[in-house]
Amino acid sequence: MQQTSTLIIGASISGLASAACLQRQHITYTIIEKQPQIAAPWRNHYDRLHLHTNKRRSHLPYKRFGDTAPKYPDRLQVIEYLEAYQQEFGIDPVFNTEALSIKKENGYWITETTNGTFRSKYLVMATGAFGKPKPLNFTGLETFPGKALHSQAFKTGAAFKGQQVLVVGFGNSACEIAIDLYEQGATPSMAVRSPVNVIPRDVLGIPVLELSLLLSHLPPRIADAISSPLINSLIGDLGKLGLNKMPYGPLEQIRRDRKAPVLDIGTIRHIREGHVKIHGDIHHIEGNTIYFKDGSQEMFHSIIAAIGYDRDCNNILQAPQRRFDELKFSLGRQQFFGEDGLYFCGYWISPTGQIREIGLDARKIAKDIARRE
Repeated sequence: MQQTSTLIIGASISGLASAACLQRQHITYTIIEKQPQIAAPWRNHYDRLHLHTNKRRSHLPYKRFGDTAPKYPDRLQVIEYLEAYQQEFGIDPVFNTEALSIKKENGYWITETTNGTFRSKYLVMATGAFGKPKPLNFTGLETFPGKALHSQAFKTGAAFKGQQVLVVGFGNSACEIAIDLYEQGATPSMAVRSPVNVIPRDVLGIPVLELSLLLSHLPPRIADAISSPLINSLIGDLGKLGLNKMPYGPLEQIRRDRKAPVLDIGTIRHIREGHVKIHGDIHHIEGNTIYFKDGSQEMFHSIIAAIGYDRDCNNILQAPQRRFDELKFSLGRQQFFGEDGLYFCGYWISPTGQIREIGLDARKIAKDIARRE
């Protein structure tokens, strides 16, 4: 059994930030990662992916993006930044080590892995809110002769050139995938299952994240009311595009649903220009034909389901249910933060940028562990 003061599970953004902050507090730690490299999610994402939040607000603690990086770094630039971050802080994960079960015994966290057992006083879960793809569950999917995949497996629209492709969902990944499909010669449509909020990524050249920070001290409903006229003037009437707008605003959406609104990087323009077609939710599938709940039907060659993820920590971690229930709140609002030496980094969906929030989480966690030592 390997002994360590603090064990960090996961070596992507949350894990690396946690490791750096623990170092600054002179806390010894071990970080394990089930993949053979850091930043596995970023290495596996689709090629076109860019940060949807600006680099000024999207860096980890103690290290900014370089001056040569664009305002919205792409996937490879993020990986390059994370590799430089790992090197600068001398973070040395134990790779190819997957946590199988975690439980508290005699005042210590016992973590069984594919590479032995770890015993730690403190545990930092850093696998994030997007750990496990949700399964595709459409009536009649087994009759569909084409390719049907979760968006996690999507790499490039070039693989679908000349095809009629249905993207299921209308989150940030779905919208960028639809653009990529169009740019690479496919004909994309989108099945939109629920009402949506769409906000511009930039307002008069200013990243909307900067404006969100200004409004973040207000109650979400009031902040949404203040920003609504500007958003409506920039985005336009979603109803004319076949989309249903949520009855509440984007900040209230994050608070209620734990889902981020769409940061528009051009999808709305493509819908308006007829490059991307909008359908309602799927009713059922018969062969190549997909029938929608709005009464329409159309033939498709492929389906890409951008239907989201579930947390995977619930399956391996034995902890009171209240700790999982609290993940819908920021660390500052969690009543049981740090209880039993257990911490979660990067699980709350933030209205002011996920990477920025991860950096704040990592600092709070490291300071709390230092306080308890």
